[in-house]
Amino acid sequence: MNIVILGAGLMGRLLACQLARAGHTLELFDAGGSEALTSAARAAAAMLAPLAESAITETSVVQMGMYSLPRWPELIAQLDEPVFFQQIGTLVLWHRQDAAEAQRFARQMEATHAALPSLPKAQPLDGAGIAQLEPSLGSRFTQGLFLPGEGQLDNHQLLAAMLHQLQRLNVKLHWDSPRVPADFAPGQPGQPDWVFDCRGVGAQAQWPALRGVRGEIITLLAPEVKLSRPTRLIHPRYPIYIAPKGGDYFVVGATEIESDDLSEMSVRSTLELLSAAYSVDSGFAEARIMDLVTQCRPALPNNLPSIRMLGERVMQINGLYRHGYLIAPAMLDVVMELLQTHTSPLAQTFALAISPAKD
Repeated sequence: MNIVILGAGLMGRLLACQLARAGHTLELFDAGGSEALTSAARAAAAMLAPLAESAITETSVVQMGMYSLPRWPELIAQLDEPVFFQQIGTLVLWHRQDAAEAQRFARQMEATHAALPSLPKAQPLDGAGIAQLEPSLGSRFTQGLFLPGEGQLDNHQLLAAMLHQLQRLNVKLHWDSPRVPADFAPGQPGQPDWVFDCRGVGAQAQWPALRGVRGEIITLLAPEVKLSRPTRLIHPRYPIYIAPKGGDYFVVGATEIESDDLSEMSVRSTLELLSAAYSVDSGFAEARIMDLVTQCRPALPNNLPSIRMLGERVMQINGLYRHGYLIAPAMLDVVMELLQTHTSPLAQTFALAISPAKD
C-alpha cells in the first residue's frame, strides 16, 4: 500500500519503520527537521518503568508498559545502529521530610501489585541495601524501594537510528513540511491508501481536546557520579528522576506544568531539578550543564492514549502524555492489528479507546 504518516516523532518513526519493513511505500511529513528538535520525543528520559508510573496513571497504561518492555529489545534489534537499552530496575529514594509521601507511594506500589500480580513486587531497602545497589550513595539514604525489571533507553540514539533505518528503507522524508489529514483523500486515484496522524500537540487544531503539558529536563555531564540505574526521588509536587545514559551523561527531570508554553526553562524549575540531583549525589556539584530542554507532551482530558478514526482510512494516534516511550510499542502493535484486520484484541486487553472523530 501507499501510506502517508504525519509527524516524525517517536510514534511516527516507529510506525514508519514497521510499515516500510513490511513492504509498504511510505511518505513521512513533519513540520520540523530530521533531528526532532521540536518533538516531545526528544525531551524525555525514555524510562520504561510501569510499576513506578502506576503511582500517577491508570492500570491500562501499566499493562501497556508491561507489554512494551520486552518489545523494545526486539524493535531495537531490527535497527542497524546501536541504541543503549538497560533493564536493571529503578531505585526510589526520599528524604526524611518526604516520608509521608513515600509511604503513599509504597501503598500505591502494593495496590498495583495486587491488581497486576504479574508485575514484580517493589522491594523495601535499608541503607545497606541501597549501598549494595549503588555504592556511590554510601550512607546518604536509610530507606528506599527497588523496582526490579524496569528499564530505560537512550531516546536520542533511538531517534537517530530510526531515521537511518527510514533512509535505508527508501521512505520519502519531507522535513519542514507541515500537513494535515484534510490535505489527502485516501483511497482516491493518485492518493495514498492510508493516512496516519502522529503529530502529538501539532494535531490540536484537528483534535481540540488535546492539550500541551510542559515538561523540562536537564542533561548533565557528571564524571564524578557513579549511579548505574535510573533513580527516582520522591517529591511532594512531581516525580523527579535521574537517568544515567552512559559516557558520564545523566538526564534529570522532569517538571510537569499545565501549560503549552515553550519558552526557556525557568529559574525555579532549574533550581529544583539541580538541587534534587545534588541531594541524591553530591558529585553533581561539579557536573556541567549540557542542555536545558522544554517541550510539551500531548495529553487528552483523561491523560490516557487514544486512537481516533477519521473515516475508514485516516487514523489518528495521540495522547501518549508522559508515557510515550513506556507504551509506544503497545500502541504500535495495536495500530498494526487494526491495519491488517480492522480489529485489535490488544486494544481490548489494554482498554484502549478507539473511536470515530467527534466535533
